[in-house]
Amino acid sequence: MFKVSRMRISTLLLAAIVLLQVTFSVFYIVDMAMELFGIRKVAVSWEYRETVQIVTIFGMLLGAFLGIVVLKGIGKSLREVDDRMLAASGQFHKLMTRRFEDWGLSPSEKDVAVFALKGLSNSQIAEARGKSVGTIKAQCNAIYQKAGVSSRTQLLSNFIEELF
Repeated sequence: MFKVSRMRISTLLLAAIVLLQVTFSVFYIVDMAMELFGIRKVAVSWEYRETVQIVTIFGMLLGAFLGIVVLKGIGKSLREVDDRMLAASGQFHKLMTRRFEDWGLSPSEKDVAVFALKGLSNSQIAEARGKSVGTIKAQCNAIYQKAGVSSRTQLLSNFIEELF
């Protein structure tokens, strides 16, 4: 919850700073247009312009700093997700190997089961293994029977439930 709050605060700050930068940029554009076309009706004091410039520079620097902070946070979050994915992948592989041994799958059935869990169709598995589609179907049925399931979806579901 703290990470979410910190991310919300930095997002709000970044939005406020961008709004400030846009506001003063519009001021400069309008000011320059008025000067170019001689439309200015009221003279603007140099103190006012200097104040606007200082505030704008401060806003730009603050925006750049906060942008760097947010990018670092995003990078850190991505690394954490990658680490979790690697851990989950390693756990899934261990679980898969253990289940295959428990079910007594043959080496070729293990290969077919891995391809099936990866989402390949029977024809894709047959092509990858250099076997006929009928052989792959027979091996899938043997895998389902040994695993105590009736479909590829149930086989995958079995692994997902155990991971959670």
